[in-house]
Amino acid sequence: SVLVGCSEIETALNKGGDTPCREYVKQDPDTKRVTITKFIKEQSNSDHEPPGTQVDAAIVSVDLLCNVQANADTPIERADIAGIFIRK
Repeated sequence: SVLVGCSEIETALNKGGDTPCREYVKQDPDTKRVTITKFIKEQSNSDHEPPGTQVDAAIVSVDLLCNVQANADTPIERADIAGIFIRK
């Protein structure tokens, strides 16, 4: 598919957990998914694709964090409010 090249570039340029809320909230659903997937991989130090349910739960959490977060510069990695990213 034509999108593969774009997606790879998008993933490479994506800041993952360093993405500030201000940028995250403007992303479309597909980009949010790329951001969160990259973030989970960073957190778990793994190249494996996280399960979709984990990505969905993380998107909900980060959306919530960014909506209540007064500081738009807060990186989304701070959204680990319930420990949903890593099963310790």
